[in-house]
Amino acid sequence: MTSSDLYPVSRLAAAQEATAKAGLDALLLTPGPDLRYVSGYDAKPQERLTCLVVPASGEAYMMVPRLELPAAQASPAARLGLEFVAWDETDDPYAIAAARLGQVAKVGLADRMWAMASLRFREVLPKAGQVLAGSVLRELRMRKSPAEVAALRQAGEAIDAVHRQVPDLLRAGRTEREVGRDLAEAILASGHETVDFVIVAAGPNGASPHHDVSDRVIQAGEPVVVDIGGQLHNGYCSDSTRTYSVGEPPAEFAAYYEVLRRAQDAACRAVRPGVSCESIDAAARDVIAEAGYGDHFIHRTGHGIGIETHEEPYIVAGNGEAMETGFAFSVEPGIYLAGRHGARIEDIVVCTEDGAERLNHTPRELVIV
Repeated sequence: MTSSDLYPVSRLAAAQEATAKAGLDALLLTPGPDLRYVSGYDAKPQERLTCLVVPASGEAYMMVPRLELPAAQASPAARLGLEFVAWDETDDPYAIAAARLGQVAKVGLADRMWAMASLRFREVLPKAGQVLAGSVLRELRMRKSPAEVAALRQAGEAIDAVHRQVPDLLRAGRTEREVGRDLAEAILASGHETVDFVIVAAGPNGASPHHDVSDRVIQAGEPVVVDIGGQLHNGYCSDSTRTYSVGEPPAEFAAYYEVLRRAQDAACRAVRPGVSCESIDAAARDVIAEAGYGDHFIHRTGHGIGIETHEEPYIVAGNGEAMETGFAFSVEPGIYLAGRHGARIEDIVVCTEDGAERLNHTPRELVIV
């Protein structure tokens, strides 16, 4: 895969077409996932304005601080034939952008735009309504191209390699933080550019889905939830959860872990084009509820993934959006017994014409170390 495969020049035209179709006059994309998706430029957010201006008609251009101009010109954005509008330290880049835009009625702001930039655009474009650019770009970002699926597959393989090391790292007497530090190093060594999160949740901490790490010492006989992920150099993300046990777990835990495994498998089997996102959530939730643990599954079944770990579509009750080929998302039901322990199993899957392709392949059965 090359940057031209993952960030094709056609994206800009597609974004411009979607902008016009949505009735917006322009998209204003500052550093973050939206800018990187459209242009391939992984600009770093800072107080100096970098902004890709995508008008509904006419030529797009990139506002960029003059000292950042070489980086912008060396990025994949240069392939788009953009005009780079360099501004100097004494210039007001917001005023320059507003003057070039002229009279506009509604603009789309990057979903991750800093508030300081949003408010400055409101000052210089006082008559323009502001909406999220995500309302325009979501339809593009949800449908992964073959190159994007390949990048996610590569990310899945890399994080699987880290999970295969977990049995050698987990043992009674070590703290969650010590294990987490080793996992962070392994994530980088596996080919990731960044470590986005490391969850090592032993015993009662496993009942907190977004526990991080702590100085708690792992005890013999305790289940341990390990949820890890990062971003590859190409911008695409990994995310996978497995649950381990340091020695034989409590009988209660072993029983509901099997329920969880069946629920996760049921949700993956439910994936196919045309079914609703919420029906996939229901496929997992029904298995857990029928076993008497419904009140202990306290989050959605999944989230989309791509150049962000969490993006659309969301696999949750109330989302009636129909599944399409190319949708990539997590399937991660969990059961959490407060004060005792918890478990989660997470794979990234892609909807294909034939159903779900799992991108994670480490054992889903309980691994006893």
